[in-house]
Amino acid sequence: MNIAIYGRQVDNKHADVFRQFIEKLENSDVNYCIYEPFYKEIRDQQLFKNEPELFSTHSQIRYFANFLISVGGDGTLLNSLTLIRDANIPVMGLNFGRLGFLSSISEENVIPAIDLLLKKQYELEPRTLLRVTTNNKAFGELSYGLNDFTIQKSNSATLIVVDVYVNDSFLNSYWADGLIISTPTGSTGYSLSCNGPILTPDAENFIITPIATHNLTVRPIVLPDSSKITVKLRGREEKYTASLDSRTTSVGVSEEFYISKESFKIKLVKMPDETFFNTIRSKLNWGLDYRN
Repeated sequence: MNIAIYGRQVDNKHADVFRQFIEKLENSDVNYCIYEPFYKEIRDQQLFKNEPELFSTHSQIRYFANFLISVGGDGTLLNSLTLIRDANIPVMGLNFGRLGFLSSISEENVIPAIDLLLKKQYELEPRTLLRVTTNNKAFGELSYGLNDFTIQKSNSATLIVVDVYVNDSFLNSYWADGLIISTPTGSTGYSLSCNGPILTPDAENFIITPIATHNLTVRPIVLPDSSKITVKLRGREEKYTASLDSRTTSVGVSEEFYISKESFKIKLVKMPDETFFNTIRSKLNWGLDYRN
C-alpha cells in the first residue's frame, strides 16, 4: 500500500498521536511519502525514525499513492484536493482541528482507523464537486470545489447585486453581502451559517444561499446538480471577492461565472460504523433535546 501524507503543521498537543501514527506506518507493510512543505514545518519535532520520502506536486503522487491521509482540520483536507485533482485517490481525514466534518477521525480513533485501513475494512464515499469557469480563468487550473463557491463584496460599506440564471432562465437578483453556491458536502459549512438547509452527501443537488440578503422574502433554494448556473455582478465597486473552497481571488465587476457539476468526484474514506447522521448529531448537537 502506498500512502501520501498531507498537512500543514502538528501542534505539540497532537505530537504524540502523530508520532504513533507514523510508527504504525513504519511498522507495517506500507510505503509512505510526506508533503514536502509539511515535513519542513515539523522535521525539528523529531517525529520520524527515518528520513521519509517527500512529494510536492500533483504529478508526483498521481501514480504513487493508493490513499492520501490529510492531517489537520477540514481546511487542510480541502487544500489536499488541489494535489489530488482527478487522480481518483481516496482521502482519509485525521482530525487535528476543530469540528471535523470531512476530517472525521478523531485523535483517539487514529490508530484503530489506520488498522482498519490496512485491513481494507473501510468504505469509500464519493462526493460531488462543483466546477466554476470564468472568462478570465479566475481560479486557473484549480477550478473545482468540494464545499462551495462564494462571491462577496470587498468593501463593507456597500452591497453587491448578484444576477443568477439557471439553465439560461433568470432566477433572481440578490441584493446582499454576497452569495454561496454549495454542494451537499458544503451544506454543513458556510451555507448552513446563512440558514441554508442540510443535505446528505449523496443528494444530487446544489444550494444557492444569499449572505445577509437585503430582502427578507429571499430564501435559499435547492436545485438539481444537473443545472447550469450563471452568475453576473452589479454594484458600485470595481472589485469583489470570489472564493472556491479555501482559494480566494479578487475579480472585476464585469466577470461572469458559470457553475456546473464537475466531471469527476472525490472519494472520502469512511469507517464502517461512521454515518452522516451520527456526524451531524455529534458535531452540531443537531436535534439536541433533554427528552432524548
